[in-house]
Amino acid sequence: MIIGIGVDVVDLERFERVLTRTPAMRSRLFTDAEQLRDGEPRPIASLAARFAAKEALIKAFGSSAGLSWRELEVVADDQRNPSLTLHEGAQRVADDRGVTHVHLSLSHDGGIATAFVVIEGRDRPTTEGPIA
Repeated sequence: MIIGIGVDVVDLERFERVLTRTPAMRSRLFTDAEQLRDGEPRPIASLAARFAAKEALIKAFGSSAGLSWRELEVVADDQRNPSLTLHEGAQRVADDRGVTHVHLSLSHDGGIATAFVVIEGRDRPTTEGPIA
């Protein structure tokens, strides 16, 4: 059952200006592994897409309570397909909300990075009435 969706877009030029103006921001937003690809610094477009993924996940959760940037990690498989790994407090938030799977899609083109997240979870009883 889908329990949340989120989407976010990041302007690449603006994001690059922020990281240039505040270099420590990279370490606050991204894990060491996220900052590198094949041992080299990850391109701005790739970092921006990862930031958008974290923002989209926060939107899918409906709140940032209990979440930390570095506990939301974008990883890639051998084919470079992205996914989100949740660590520590972020995993506890997901468990509390019944999250069983997180789907992630990333893209960047035309000066914009985009991320779309869908979270699935267990069907939990609700006290809310039907939607009219």
